[in-house]
Amino acid sequence: MIQEYQLRVLPQVAADADNLRRYLAEEKGLAMSALKGVRILKRSIDARQRTIYVNLKVRAYVNEQPTDDVFEPVAYHDVSDAPQVIVVGAGPGGLFAALRLIELGLRPIVIERGKDVHERKKDLAAIARTQQVDPESNYCFGEGGAGAYSDGKLYTRSKKRGNIDKILRVFCQHGASTNILADAHPHIGTDRLPQVIEAMRHTILRCGGEVHFQTKMTRLIVQRSEFSAQKVIGVEAEQTVNDELRTTNFFGPVILATGHSARDVYRYLVAENIEIEAKGIAVGVRLEHPAQLIDQIQYHRREGRGQWLPAAEYSFVTQAEERGVYSFCMCPGGFVIPAATGPEQIVVNGMSPANRGTQWSNSGMVVEVRPEDIATLLPSTKDTIDSPSGSVGSGVLSMLHFQEQLEHLCWQQGGMRQTAPAQRMADFVNGRLSYDLPRSSYAPGLISSPLHFWLPQPIVSRLQQGFRQFGRQAHGFLTNEAVMIAVETRTSSPVRILRNSETLQHVRVEGLFPCGEGAGYAGGIVSAAVDGERCAEMCAQYLNVLTA
Repeated sequence: MIQEYQLRVLPQVAADADNLRRYLAEEKGLAMSALKGVRILKRSIDARQRTIYVNLKVRAYVNEQPTDDVFEPVAYHDVSDAPQVIVVGAGPGGLFAALRLIELGLRPIVIERGKDVHERKKDLAAIARTQQVDPESNYCFGEGGAGAYSDGKLYTRSKKRGNIDKILRVFCQHGASTNILADAHPHIGTDRLPQVIEAMRHTILRCGGEVHFQTKMTRLIVQRSEFSAQKVIGVEAEQTVNDELRTTNFFGPVILATGHSARDVYRYLVAENIEIEAKGIAVGVRLEHPAQLIDQIQYHRREGRGQWLPAAEYSFVTQAEERGVYSFCMCPGGFVIPAATGPEQIVVNGMSPANRGTQWSNSGMVVEVRPEDIATLLPSTKDTIDSPSGSVGSGVLSMLHFQEQLEHLCWQQGGMRQTAPAQRMADFVNGRLSYDLPRSSYAPGLISSPLHFWLPQPIVSRLQQGFRQFGRQAHGFLTNEAVMIAVETRTSSPVRILRNSETLQHVRVEGLFPCGEGAGYAGGIVSAAVDGERCAEMCAQYLNVLTA
């Protein structure tokens, strides 16, 4: 007999398989000899009270041996001779689009401007050592995209957009722990995700697809007709082969999944009159606390997480001066990373290893920025910023220009290196200079800087109000033990590439499927993966119509 139960147990019971089996047998009046196995289906932590419980949904195998089929794998067949689709970008959106195309009997040709995960790692390590960023291989560009080095968090609120469970199963099929199928806030870990991504590439290649690294799209190949809409029939790309640069054309409809930092792509689209629009973003800082302090605050006990609990998470949100202020991409037991994609800019992000075991916890602390806010955000400093992007302006790239100027200003304040300007949290709230800084996980180094003075004043004011509110909600959170590291700007794409809501093709250009976070239709690994699958499905329908 197989029976499912809802349980509410102490952490030491949930963390040990034998303890859980004994508890279940006693609680449900089952003989230990009859209980052959227990599988956890869902798991979440309830830390609202001083006594912490773990809520579990379990499957009990009574007088029956557990099966090995934790999940049903997806079947991927050979598509070597199938019609091909060009996928631009090998982040979560592009990879899941490619895998779904194979399921649908189409041949994906994936082109990625950066390097594979192994070569990419070398360039990431060099940032702290050389203080230089490779503009084509960094924390945003390369196999896996920005998602490969952002903790591998798989939690999403986008439940209605697609099959979330299937996305998690595909990750498991390619090597992720099956714990992600049960956890309320699943994550893979930045130390394990690259191997999962590499396994996905091997699936694409084994089934007859192609993956080309160091291959940068330079333009769309557009078929223009006097009597019909423009139609994309491929891409032109610069491809580095044996250290030589050559131009290569790839033909087929295009799924454009270039990520939120491919600013050259946005500029190209504007130059070609392919409609995009400015969209809201959020900017702020990375806030880093000692992990033990966050554990103590969130678990309401002096010993913090103790032996049985994971590093504690938090989520804060409030309103200040009619704009949202909130935590973003919280990384318990993680570290802060340099996420710039070019010279003369500083951008920070966060990530965590699978065990979330570092001595720090961090999150983005950001303020909502709308296109209509731009004129008020850099009034006192924009004339002194020597930025190649020019003035902020009010066009479709206004939010992109604002990001660039703020990142450049941060680089100037950081000593024109990857050393990031930083300030203790309570000093920032009280408008004081931090004469020293706490130890930090940020490898390139920190430099004390009055963020309250040079960040845009509407951002400063709203962050200060938000921090005071969060400190009232969680006693001890507003503290000088925490350090703010500037600047967090890449929370989402600064533009949206307009597409038809039914066909997912661009509103004016046939055969072009803007996809994922970079197109403005996703906000994280899972939502980008879901959007990638949807774009693949719509592309298959488009090809069926063409060949009908």
